[in-house]
Amino acid sequence: MAGVVNATMLTSCTFQVSICGPSVINHYFCDVLLLLRLSCTDTHTNEMLLSTFAGSKQLTTMLTILFSYLYITAAILRIRSSEGRHKAFSTCASHLTAVAIFYGTMFFIYLRPSSISSVEQDQVISMLNPLIYSLRNKEVKDALGRGIERRKFS
Repeated sequence: MAGVVNATMLTSCTFQVSICGPSVINHYFCDVLLLLRLSCTDTHTNEMLLSTFAGSKQLTTMLTILFSYLYITAAILRIRSSEGRHKAFSTCASHLTAVAIFYGTMFFIYLRPSSISSVEQDQVISMLNPLIYSLRNKEVKDALGRGIERRKFS
């Protein structure tokens, strides 16, 4: 339901503004905030609406994940063997790191004041999520490992 509301809101915000000036988006991904920057009309209300909705949606899902990890941690602590606890914690740690990077980039891009916004920073930050998910790919891991090994020996 949140996805439908989000898509409807993003579409309506985009159609309410008129684009004037350059029609080139200097970014890797076309995002509604980037489209609003191309507008020659006042977009403050749209930006506030998007930030409020994105913030509440992110906060709700993040809290849900954190509470579920509290339950998972309690269940792991009940495991009798230290090897089992270690394996469970290492699995959870990698997932929690990916979740933290995912939410961190969203908070950084969507919830910071526009006065300190920078297209260059947004480009770098927006590339973290594909990078993290590509690290799950065996070929990328192997290439990264070879690169690290070469740096060690050079």
